[in-house]
This record gives sequence, structure tokens and C-alpha cells, in this order.
Amino acid sequence: MDTIVNADQLSWKRVVDTSNAKEHIDYSGALLGSRPDGTIDILYRWEPNAFCHFHRHLCATTSLVISGELNVITYEDNEVINSRVRRPGDYAHNEGPDVHREFAGPEGAIVLFHLKTDDGRLVEQLNEDGSVARVLTQEQVERNWQ
Repeated sequence: MDTIVNADQLSWKRVVDTSNAKEHIDYSGALLGSRPDGTIDILYRWEPNAFCHFHRHLCATTSLVISGELNVITYEDNEVINSRVRRPGDYAHNEGPDVHREFAGPEGAIVLFHLKTDDGRLVEQLNEDGSVARVLTQEQVERNWQ
């Protein structure tokens, strides 16, 4: 099968978090590019049936599912307002903020994200109650991949 990305040649940073008993958090990111204008491109890879952290995008975000399937559950006021499955070729754009959980299907998932921030802030990782656990910035992402 042809692929548009040779994932083995990228510098992946893996995140495994066992503190959440309900969700198996296991995903990796590969920084493709980051520019001074606040534009950043990251490829994320989820292990089969694994989640990434509960979060809120703080900037405009565009994504494209490359392989596998990505389940997205969107919240408003701690209530589920939408649930969808995104498959290869599915494209989405959101101006943010957007509170959601994402998890892969049984074969995992690879998704390309393009983010555009005006103030350097990208994402808030959230606690179960929706409060902010930490803020992820473009500068932090750049440092993490050096």
C-alpha cells in the first residue's frame, strides 16, 4: 500500500499516561514544522484504542486523518454535544476553542494537524472536571523536539 508519510523516518515523542484508570492514554507526536508566524504542523499517532489527553484547542486547528480511525467526542459545559468517527481522508477545521476527547479505533490512527496561534498558546490539557491542568505553547513544542 502506498503511503504519503514515511512515519519511521520522523522524530516521534511518545506520551503514555497511566494516571487515568478509565482511558488508556498512549499517543506520539512528530513535529513537521514550526514558523515564527504562529503556524505549526504536527503529525500525531495513536496506538490502537488509545486516547490522547482531554483537551481544548486555543487556536485555529485543521486536521486530516491519514490512516486508521479517530473518534472525537465534543463537550460543552461538561456535557457531550457531538460524537463522530473520522476516517482516512476526513478533513476538519475549527477556529477554537473546542473541548474534546480523541481516541483511536482498533488499528490506531495517524492524523496531520495544522495549527495557527496568535498568542503562542495551542492547547489546554484538562482535568476530568474541565479545569485546566496545563497549557501547551508553541515554544514548549519547539523545545520538546530539539
